[in-house]
Amino acid sequence: MMHAMSHSLVTTIQDLGRIGYQKFGVNVSGAMDPWALRAANLLVGNPENTGAVEITVIGPDVTFEENTLLAITGANLSPTVNGVPVPMYRPVALKAGTVLSFGRPQLGVRAYLAISGGFDVPKVMGSQSTYPRAGIGGFEGRPIRSGDTVPTGKPTELGEKLLKKLLTKDKPVAWTDWFAGRLYMYESALKEPIRYTEGLQYRLFTERSKQLLDEGHFIVTTNSDRIGYRLQGPKLGLTEQVEMISEMCALGTIQVPPEGYPIVLMADHQSCAGYPEIGQVALVDIGKVAQKGPKDMISFKKISREEAEDEYIFMEQKMREIREAISFLASRR
Repeated sequence: MMHAMSHSLVTTIQDLGRIGYQKFGVNVSGAMDPWALRAANLLVGNPENTGAVEITVIGPDVTFEENTLLAITGANLSPTVNGVPVPMYRPVALKAGTVLSFGRPQLGVRAYLAISGGFDVPKVMGSQSTYPRAGIGGFEGRPIRSGDTVPTGKPTELGEKLLKKLLTKDKPVAWTDWFAGRLYMYESALKEPIRYTEGLQYRLFTERSKQLLDEGHFIVTTNSDRIGYRLQGPKLGLTEQVEMISEMCALGTIQVPPEGYPIVLMADHQSCAGYPEIGQVALVDIGKVAQKGPKDMISFKKISREEAEDEYIFMEQKMREIREAISFLASRR
């Protein structure tokens, strides 16, 4: 069992989403930063699609009834145990009854807490992802609140092995010396342009709009959420007004409503879009977008589909390296 003992901003259970139901109008949902969620699960020996806790900006204080193997990835929200900083991107063993706390956000806005064995909550349409607007998934279909007790699963075989290796009688918390590369979660990487490929209506936009998307700077507005990031900056427009029929859209679609300010669709996006689509954020950079908060700056850079595929393959190799490293650590005597 995991006990939440203090309030947080928005803390939900998410996996990689409700796949295969958009044709029925059901949102995919899932982790805003899927790379961070996948890495967190691999670090504790879970399948990549296991439900984990997505923590936005302000995290709760939590305690576990059993000895627990956990990993924290994504944003650095200053995790601590008894005032001691807990390192990220590595397996961490926590003794039963020990309190894990979060403090001041240092970098990024979304952290992921995975525990070996995941959370024992029902799957709705094949997913544990929380979609509060429909009241489905996660813990009672809503964000986790102070006083909640969330049932946890049995640790995986890899998790059990690492837990036994790490825990000692005199320490409430321990971790491996080895850690995974922090992917894109360092300051300079988060300042890099978000790479995108041409959207379905890219050719219908003015040349000036295409130039502004590549050269301009946009600010994430406070009117942004898990459905989409609304950006303020240069206005983008079409060569001429067109009558739009609703089009397919996806995580990372950049659409432009009549007022000219782009919207980047995120995890809880609708199943189809009615605005022209100028671009599609490369999957490799979705995590970078998810780690932006209100008033943060975003810039864009167009790349080819071949480049986007190569970068995606590179990230998949990173995931495989984490999986292999954890298997090695667990098997080492």
